[in-house]
Amino acid sequence: MTTDTGNPGSNPSPPATPIKRVATASLIGSALEWYDFFLYGTAAALVFGPLFFTGDDSLTGTLAAFGTFAIGFVARPIGGVVFGHFGDRLGRKSMLVITLMMMGVCTALIGLLPTYQQIGFWAPVLLVVLRIIQGIAVGGEWGGAVLLISENAQPHRRGFFSAFSQVGVTIGFILSSSVFALVTLLPDDQFLTWGWRIPFLLGLVLMLAGLIIRMKITETPVFQELQTEGKVERYPALEAIRTQRRSILLTVGARMAENGGSYIFLVFSLAYGSHLGISSDVILPAIIAANVVQTFTMVGLGLLHDQVTGSVTQPEWLVWS
Repeated sequence: MTTDTGNPGSNPSPPATPIKRVATASLIGSALEWYDFFLYGTAAALVFGPLFFTGDDSLTGTLAAFGTFAIGFVARPIGGVVFGHFGDRLGRKSMLVITLMMMGVCTALIGLLPTYQQIGFWAPVLLVVLRIIQGIAVGGEWGGAVLLISENAQPHRRGFFSAFSQVGVTIGFILSSSVFALVTLLPDDQFLTWGWRIPFLLGLVLMLAGLIIRMKITETPVFQELQTEGKVERYPALEAIRTQRRSILLTVGARMAENGGSYIFLVFSLAYGSHLGISSDVILPAIIAANVVQTFTMVGLGLLHDQVTGSVTQPEWLVWS
């Protein structure tokens, strides 16, 4: 095991940020970043096909748009490894700031992209490049957000507070779908010309709000302790693969089962409903309502986790206090 050497105690660590503030910052930051990620999926289902790909066949265009959406998932593991590595080397907070900036800028650039009719094949090429960067950013975001909370939370509240990083995912979808539902109320010609761009450009404003919040929190006590004791790994990603292969494979399998089904529901259902003649004005509110239910379910399961694992000896339904 190779570690960096340091001078323990030379730089006293700043006081830890209260867990409620950490959970709030993680939730808001995750919500804004997943707003950007899900926004692409909604647009891929509804508008990217005719705008960025050739041909009069709407089904072919939609499938091509979903192909670019899938590229983001290929890039996510890369982002998880890269930002996980540097998060263990340089700190969780700095990586979360970087991923939020990457996501916000790429989302705004998508909103400014010329269409296929304007610049030809460069339109889908640029769309794919921006989607890859989005995937890398969100791959680093989710794991970092979970660590930020779990390493600050007390053991008997870890399940409850860690749930808020995942709650940020559903809130991000609710925000993106709600904004997109509003712009779909525009006349079709205005929506396809400039209306669809508004939610993407709004991502830049949301990014700035998220940065203000995240910059106010401190590094996690766990990482501060590793720095103080000079125990930061030189190659943390390789060390994790070498020593935690079984845990990594179990986690990957669990996430594939859960994530695969959820994205079929969240994104593919929009396109499928459209081809069946069901208006997006009907499908989007239905999916938003389902995500509201999911939000409360995840918080409840976080509480249940703390009960089942024996972290608490009696029900604590008001653990936010």
